[in-house]
Amino acid sequence: MDLKQLKYFLTIAEEGQITSAAKRLHIAQPPLSQQLKNLENELGIELIKRGSRHIELTDAGKILRDRASQILNLSDSTVNEILDLKKGFSGTLKIGTVSSSGTILLNSRMNEFVLKYPDVKFELYEGNTFKVLDLLDEGIIEIGIVRTPFNNSSYNCIYAEKEPMIAIMNKKYDWNESKNVVSIKELKNKPLILYRRFEQLIKDCCIKENFEPNIFCKNDDARTTILWANAGFGIGILPKSAYNLASNNNLIYKEIQNTKLTTQISAIYKKNRYLSTVAQNFINEFSLD
Repeated sequence: MDLKQLKYFLTIAEEGQITSAAKRLHIAQPPLSQQLKNLENELGIELIKRGSRHIELTDAGKILRDRASQILNLSDSTVNEILDLKKGFSGTLKIGTVSSSGTILLNSRMNEFVLKYPDVKFELYEGNTFKVLDLLDEGIIEIGIVRTPFNNSSYNCIYAEKEPMIAIMNKKYDWNESKNVVSIKELKNKPLILYRRFEQLIKDCCIKENFEPNIFCKNDDARTTILWANAGFGIGILPKSAYNLASNNNLIYKEIQNTKLTTQISAIYKKNRYLSTVAQNFINEFSLD
């Protein structure tokens, strides 16, 4: 099993048709079908179920599709690292980012970086902090933009300033229009919508005030918290910089006055691992903030 076979198989899986895959790969259909058959013979298991119009992956095919994607990404990363020595300031920078990172990648520093390095391209991978850490550990990305708290022992970290958590709500939930701040105690019995990774932190703060939070909805994306709060389903809790990530036309927000409910954005990269020139320039540029 070689990289070419994996590329062929992944293209078939993505296209759902051998004919379409052959066109995309600019090869004839019979040789592509033979490559697939050779791969199944080599592995000793059926990878696809052939239909009249579309193919369907078997369980083995689904596993190979996911692994082939990772292997090809790692192969590309390896080639890019080597070529980077020759290219210098050109190349592709792969960054993982959490949904609640707000506009950190759209600030003036990014404009300056793009103007300074016009030949640099970007690939963004989005997920929660733990997904971004996994991508970094696997070598799929070079830089992660994540939120505290996380285990930072394996990473070099550049931290932004601490920011408060906010309570976002439809006006019907606003029990005191004259205040733009709120204590954690005031959220007692209120239906809360929150980002799952902050659940324990919020629970601990509530328990310290002698009550269990009424969690109406947990999710994995700050934008979902905003959208559900905007629809009037409850009070969302999220980092302040994430407030403008989704439609909030029906919302107001109040800062939560609690020193424990703070978070930071951090740009991270693996310790003791090769960092491309492009990634190093990116880190240097954003370290100036």
